[in-house]
Amino acid sequence: MADPLVTVVIPARNEAAFIGAALGSVAVQHLDGGRVEAVVVVNGTSDGTAAVARAAAARMRATPVRVIEVPEPGVARAKNIGARAARGPLLVFLDADSRMAPDLLARIIGRAMNGAPAGCIRLVADSGDAIDRGFFALIEVGKRAFAIRANMLYCRRDLFLEAGGFDERLQHAEDRDLLVRLQRRGLVVTHVSDSWIATSPRRLHEGPARVGVARVLGRWALGHAGFWRERPY
Repeated sequence: MADPLVTVVIPARNEAAFIGAALGSVAVQHLDGGRVEAVVVVNGTSDGTAAVARAAAARMRATPVRVIEVPEPGVARAKNIGARAARGPLLVFLDADSRMAPDLLARIIGRAMNGAPAGCIRLVADSGDAIDRGFFALIEVGKRAFAIRANMLYCRRDLFLEAGGFDERLQHAEDRDLLVRLQRRGLVVTHVSDSWIATSPRRLHEGPARVGVARVLGRWALGHAGFWRERPY
């Protein structure tokens, strides 16, 4: 099989309940067969994430999937491992509790071919709850209003490696850190707003009386400002 055009890198730690849907969203992308592959990096997990990922991969005959297991936890390190293992010249990073719109990769390829080698991607809540959906809508308004580049992203693999990949000391906002470094190199870093990634709002539901909403918003604001990025999230 010819090398793919896009590699979707999925770091996964204790995500047995979600990883199947994440991979399923890769399988239904509007691309010709063989144009996309997925690399799942199962890190520091204690559940059946790897087994679920391999079972899903067995059903995805037109989309190659590799599952890499590493004992140490760490999202930035897992993403770097996946990027180094990738065969595609274009990387897309997808959280294991998230799903891509069917047209996302086609739109990203269009951006990359038209002078934007990297960019962040619009997030929506994978939920019908009004508070969940409003929270992510607010985040996207802020990203557009202040030209903030953060959250799940794509990047040309050669530029990713030249920039040193993700800072493995960081446990939060590693995506923001990388995109800022790419911008400082003079690269065009865009915002893919005409497609989406639907992500789990489970952190918003932690604690009583939806206190998780304020907690997540505060942590994201601090991460954007450069604080507490090395603390577990």
